[in-house]
Amino acid sequence: MKKELVICAGLCVVLALGSCKSKESAYRQAYDKAKAQESNVIAENNDYDDTPVVTPFVDTPVTDTPSTENNDVPVRTEDLTVVSGSGLKAYSVVVGSFSVKSNALGLISRLQSQGYDAQLAFNSARNMYRVVATTHGDKSSAVQSRNRLRNTFPDAWLLYYGK
Repeated sequence: MKKELVICAGLCVVLALGSCKSKESAYRQAYDKAKAQESNVIAENNDYDDTPVVTPFVDTPVTDTPSTENNDVPVRTEDLTVVSGSGLKAYSVVVGSFSVKSNALGLISRLQSQGYDAQLAFNSARNMYRVVATTHGDKSSAVQSRNRLRNTFPDAWLLYYGK
């Protein structure tokens, strides 16, 4: 009797677990139904044109003439002390600001390995080290240098050093 009860209970468990399986056909039917609804919505809302947009190519020569319209480019003025480097000219491109000197020196060595005459300046009022990638005598060339450096350093900015 006990043996028959165990066999019957085992058979019930197998049947119960076997009936819980989802059938692939059920998933397929749901997928087909969703696709049909999607195609109906697309057919009703046929407001779009699926022809490709072709933009004509216009070959315009690139000129490196300096722009005279640099009046709208913001320039920051700070009281700095040059820590390392050959000295700052009137306009400089700052590519990094650090409160830890060793972090600033790491960026300087990276810039110098790329061929830049990078310098380190310290702003004592803000307690920040400024990493200067390039320094220029005029604003126009500084703006051009900043624009090139923004490919690598998107937050590069101009500093006016009037000393």
